[in-house]
Amino acid sequence: MAEMTPGRLWGMRALYILLALLVMFVHLLPMQTLPRGIAGPDLLVAMTFAWALRRPDFVPALSIALVMLLADMLFQRPPGLWSVLVLMGSEFLKNREKTVRENTFFAEWVTVAALLAALTVAYRLALGVLIVAPGTLSLSIMQYGMTVMAYPVVTAVSHVALGVRRSKRGGYDTGRTL
Repeated sequence: MAEMTPGRLWGMRALYILLALLVMFVHLLPMQTLPRGIAGPDLLVAMTFAWALRRPDFVPALSIALVMLLADMLFQRPPGLWSVLVLMGSEFLKNREKTVRENTFFAEWVTVAALLAALTVAYRLALGVLIVAPGTLSLSIMQYGMTVMAYPVVTAVSHVALGVRRSKRGGYDTGRTL
């Protein structure tokens, strides 16, 4: 596809929001009655970072902020803290999109892992400063590791099933101006 039509652009933006709502819905389903001893990956963050690196025009800042704020409310996290951190991280990745595009997937994966580590540490420090119980450190480390391990799967599904591919070097997308 040589040109991004406005219909496809808005369709992909709506798809991001719908997928985020689906992930939140599945996360809230009562699958078990006992507490889990393992923390699963944060698929919202993995999807947001993958899309922000591959097609920044599909995930505008307002969509990311609203999706993450809704997730904070539904998952009973301090409202806005994780949202702001993920928004800042995704905007950082959007700015690095051109340099990451020219590197290998491994370099992209390392970039996302380092950024996610920094965001996780900042989140726990902010919770500590605000005197909010941040939960156990082992669960935070486990969720970080699971999210980093899930990132290639999320990227592959986004690439193969949803068509979220890196824009070509020197390619022209009319959707970037909207």
